[in-house]
Amino acid sequence: MTRNRRRRILFCDHTVSMSGGEIALLNLVRHLDRTRFDPVAVLFAHGPLKDRLREAGVPVHEVLLDRRVSDVRKDALGGAGIARSMLAPSALPFVLGLRRLVRRTGADIVHTNSLKSDILGGVAARLAGRPLIWHIRDRIADDYLPPTAARLVRLLCRVVPQRIIANSAATLETLALPASMTCGPRRRAFVVHDGMEVTQPPSAPAPGPPRIGLVGRIAPWKGQHVFLDAAAAVRRSFAEARFVIVGTTMFGEEAYERRVRAQCTALGLDDVVEFTGFVEDVSSVYASLTVLVHASTVPEPFGQVVLEGMMAARPVVATRGGGVVEIVEDGTTGMLVPMSDASAMAEAILKLLREPELAGDMAQRGRERAVAHFDIRDTARNVEAVYDSLLAAE
Repeated sequence: MTRNRRRRILFCDHTVSMSGGEIALLNLVRHLDRTRFDPVAVLFAHGPLKDRLREAGVPVHEVLLDRRVSDVRKDALGGAGIARSMLAPSALPFVLGLRRLVRRTGADIVHTNSLKSDILGGVAARLAGRPLIWHIRDRIADDYLPPTAARLVRLLCRVVPQRIIANSAATLETLALPASMTCGPRRRAFVVHDGMEVTQPPSAPAPGPPRIGLVGRIAPWKGQHVFLDAAAAVRRSFAEARFVIVGTTMFGEEAYERRVRAQCTALGLDDVVEFTGFVEDVSSVYASLTVLVHASTVPEPFGQVVLEGMMAARPVVATRGGGVVEIVEDGTTGMLVPMSDASAMAEAILKLLREPELAGDMAQRGRERAVAHFDIRDTARNVEAVYDSLLAAE
């Protein structure tokens, strides 16, 4: 092996739908320096991420994980649930097969991208004797994971990966790592914000009724029910307003969607609220919006949708907490409201609708902040610096 050869990075992910972490992974591999790094991926299921990675020039392998393990939701990992899912009889042959793939690909670094891949891919990497990076994209907190699972992940963070990348300072804080891991000469944990490709923002929305949108997976913690309560309040004061809920359910959350649709009917909003389902080209949604709303009821690990809205030069109303406060400067590049507070959310939306000059200025400043601080090229260079530190140590 020569000192200047390209280093092979094997990315592991158990989730193959195009949710926030997978979009961030795809953005990252598209912008890695291919003269220095050679990305390869292994996925634990069939899904759209495979084709998107291949379109980006990344070879993709599949080592299929038992659905009884891969489909376990984060909120079901408490108590014996985490042992049943991660220590199921099918887990051992899966890990051994993954170890063989790690060796066969000649990976210089294994870079895991999701909680289940952190644990299962992490074990495989250590068994194969390869350096390991955990990319933590979930808040390891009791309001996001069951306490047992959160404690276990925090413990494993200290002993399994050689390096940790957190997608926000808020995420890193939930790991409760000792200071020796987060600063100083022996530092092992780094914050690297997710980024986006900088493109031309869309033009102003077409003339017509103002459109207020919520984009993201339909799930209780994403707050579609709060958004609808806010929409009802906005409509009472701004009758021409229209609302759009973009996204679909994952992980067996169909019952919540039914409740949200019933709530919409009960509030008398069926004539002004559109449920679009999954939209492949979400940029077209942002282009149509007057205001983008983020309504999560627990702190977000990062806030990809908020960043997308700012990059599209749309004024944003978002809930205050987690990584969102690292993206939005309240009152300058967006408006932050308390979580689960539909009244405050409605007031912020109404302020932007009533003061279009303020909304335009805020959208422009949001766009400028997104370009300056969340360019995907900077994200890639920062991740590559973590690779360099690990390879130097090895």
